[in-house]
Amino acid sequence: MSTIQQLFEHKKKDVLNVYCTAGYPYLHSTTEVMKALQDNGADIIELGMPYSDPLADGEVIQASSSIALQNGMTIETLFEQLKDIRTTIHIPIILMGYMNPVLQFGMEKFCTAAHAVGVDGIILPDLPMYEYETMYKPLFDKNDLKFIFLVTPETSEERIKKIDALCSGFIYAVSSSSTTGKNKAIEGQEEYFKKLQQLNLNNPILVGFGIKDKATFTSACKYTNGAIIGTAYIKALENSANISQTTKEFLNTILG
Repeated sequence: MSTIQQLFEHKKKDVLNVYCTAGYPYLHSTTEVMKALQDNGADIIELGMPYSDPLADGEVIQASSSIALQNGMTIETLFEQLKDIRTTIHIPIILMGYMNPVLQFGMEKFCTAAHAVGVDGIILPDLPMYEYETMYKPLFDKNDLKFIFLVTPETSEERIKKIDALCSGFIYAVSSSSTTGKNKAIEGQEEYFKKLQQLNLNNPILVGFGIKDKATFTSACKYTNGAIIGTAYIKALENSANISQTTKEFLNTILG
């Protein structure tokens, strides 16, 4: 059983996935940030691979990607940083990124390297479902990498069920069809969350986009298994003099 499956086996509700950008705020702070997240209550770490044109990301995460790239972060550097990560990090690790840099690195090489360092799952929002199913699924399966798809309020029931059949790990339910960090009202999406709940999907559901505090986290968790926080945490790290302390204080506002 994978680390992700183990997590959802023993924790059905209020699962907290926190996004951080690899190489941000400093090139070599990646593992420090990950350790701080694990130590202070995060259930999953979603590690963003910085890219110059991240379509699904809002201004804050885009800015963190730009800084990480300026710091010298690359996919190769990231795998080098993660080579001993499983000696300290025991919760699921998801890599989130975009197809262009992954294809430049080499998809097979990427999957092999991700597996070698102990990555559990992959999110590539711009990988079409058809291409995943017909070209890349065997590679992900061979390397025990759970592939996580995004759904939105506009995704048809038929497509959601197709994704659920293809998916493994969890389904990323985007709260609104916008970019990350937009202050859309989570509370106004209850019908959408209820619809997902009533589909009785095989995979757990985590809600992302617009989760920024205890109230939005609680609201998102009401009908789903948990939520994903990104922009609010990146903002907290922006002017941090102490990553561990900042992370502790931030997660305490969500979970405390």
